Amino acid sequence: MRHAKLAACSAAALLLTTACTAGGTASTGDAGGKPGYAAVADTALPAGGVLKLQTHVDIGGATGLDPQMADVATSWQLMSLVYETLVTVGPDFSIQPLLAERWETPSPTTYVFHLRDGVSFSNGRAMTADDVVGSLERLRGSGAVWSGQLGPVKSVTKTGERTVTVELDEPYTPFLAALANVPAAVLPVKEVEDGSVDLEKEMVGTGPFTVSAHRQDVSWTFERNDGYWAQGKPALDGVEVTIAADEAARVAALQNGRASMAVLGNVDSRTTLAGASGVEVADQATTDFYYLFTNTLKPGSKLADPRVRTALNLAMDRGQIAQVATGGLGKPTAVTPVGLPDACDPSALPSATGDLEKARGLLAEAGAQDLSFTLSVYSTRPAPAVAQVIQQNLERIGVAVDIEQMDEASWAGKVYAEKPEFDAALSWFAGYADPAMAMRWWNPEQAGFSSAFMRPNEELNGLIEAAGEAPAGAGRAEALSAVCAAVDADAQMIPLVTRPATLGYRSDAVSPGLYATEGYGNMLRLITDFRAKTAG
Repeated sequence: MRHAKLAACSAAALLLTTACTAGGTASTGDAGGKPGYAAVADTALPAGGVLKLQTHVDIGGATGLDPQMADVATSWQLMSLVYETLVTVGPDFSIQPLLAERWETPSPTTYVFHLRDGVSFSNGRAMTADDVVGSLERLRGSGAVWSGQLGPVKSVTKTGERTVTVELDEPYTPFLAALANVPAAVLPVKEVEDGSVDLEKEMVGTGPFTVSAHRQDVSWTFERNDGYWAQGKPALDGVEVTIAADEAARVAALQNGRASMAVLGNVDSRTTLAGASGVEVADQATTDFYYLFTNTLKPGSKLADPRVRTALNLAMDRGQIAQVATGGLGKPTAVTPVGLPDACDPSALPSATGDLEKARGLLAEAGAQDLSFTLSVYSTRPAPAVAQVIQQNLERIGVAVDIEQMDEASWAGKVYAEKPEFDAALSWFAGYADPAMAMRWWNPEQAGFSSAFMRPNEELNGLIEAAGEAPAGAGRAEALSAVCAAVDADAQMIPLVTRPATLGYRSDAVSPGLYATEGYGNMLRLITDFRAKTAG
């Protein structure tokens, strides 16, 4: 049994938007006097230099380099160096301009975007309204996972040389937040259509960097896009990314200076880095959350019985999972990520009672007193630790869990097979910037990726749609709460705890910018502000 080591952080430091340090000063939720920031780049430092980043996983090879087909946050993060969207998010999750310098909503179903002047793709061609229309239409017709987040788009029309109008069939409150993620990026549609750009094999965007080299699962080299539209940005000359699956290797690279920054997942890494000269560790809260999902379509599975799933849900000690597996940095959550406006209170849900007697009774009623199953989990930390706590939680009601640990590619191949044979699995969803977004994955017909292991729940699907249409205000919180309760009862996918992100960096090599809370799994969101301290 693995035990989390919490000694490196005091209890007071184990709060969202705080960070304890290994070798330097702590970053907080108002770093540099800027609310909502965990770290603020020192823009007084000279431009130039290269960021040497080590991360645990590459862009998914199976889906290629097409941003619209990217369905995992790790891909979005790297692709965000090249691709940009109409809008982005601020440190408070407000929607901010990016390639659209402004927009209007003359009615609840109409959005008019005014495009920024002076934006070009990295091949030198100016971005046009036709590129915006073509990109959104391509995404709508792609069948990609993210197309399910766009909502009820009725039409996308060029209404001026620099203006694009989107009409919805009905109000959809998360629409702008759906446009803020990489799969909704503006693409060089002219080149895609004439075949001179193959998006599966190359990346051509309007973003701050271009790709000069890539070896799948080994490394990336990004170079500064000298034609980038934002004056004076990016400050860095380039970004060198090393894919290092082993966390110990990433920690060692930080210690010996081979890396100026590294993505960390193991809560123990903080302890390892304590006292390392020039190394700081910054925690970033996220709206991402872990969830347990069951294969209710597997023939003969006891997990198809809702009484069994309710019993499992009752036995989950989310507080323990957060404390032990995430070092106290995660928080229990419902399907609406805790921390977002109008999110449900997870402690108010029936499963939060932790009624183990009731759980045992439900198992007996279902004839599943001797239930055992295999939990498939990938090896990226801290997922294995989350699985171990789940295993202990379920042991309390007599359920035996065999943990099957594998690399991410093997895990995905098993779970997302055409006819998956797994019993249950553990993963995490990005929580995005709107509480009605992640819940759409609970509709397997809309999500697509879950339709091979999850039964549709028509009542739940109706509630999800109603929550998406509900405008901001008291009525929206009520609609979201109804979804939370229905997800809790359905229990085919069980929300657990939020997933904190941790970044280690050398303070003598880089001055990074970092939001205190991130919604799309992108720790490089503020990359254009980063400074390399070794710049000449």
